Amino acid sequence: MQLRYVILYVADVGATMDFYAQAFGLELRFLHDGGDYGEMATGETRLAFSSIALMQSLGKQVATAAPERPSFELAFATDDVPAALDRALSAGATLVQGATDMPWGQTISYVRAPEGTLVEICTPTD
Repeated sequence: MQLRYVILYVADVGATMDFYAQAFGLELRFLHDGGDYGEMATGETRLAFSSIALMQSLGKQVATAAPERPSFELAFATDDVPAALDRALSAGATLVQGATDMPWGQTISYVRAPEGTLVEICTPTD
């Protein structure tokens, strides 16, 4: 099997996708005409967004966890963590942890996206 996509449930799909494009340079793959579902190109695995309202209309109750208690994170790898961190902050992300060099040789930082997702910006590990 292959992980094809990850879907985040958000209040405003279009605004969230705009942020991810500006903050992390992701490209729009498509946005449904109704604006309740969209996907961004991230390589082999897509990052998708679905509106909470759409899920509710389908009879699905989705969790909306408190941002200060994340149950997952997204990680974007880059060769220049400080520059990527600055870009994310300029786009509206909130700083959680500045760029830090780890003992195993990786540089990491953390931001929170406007919809609450914890995002790691890091150097590649492979």
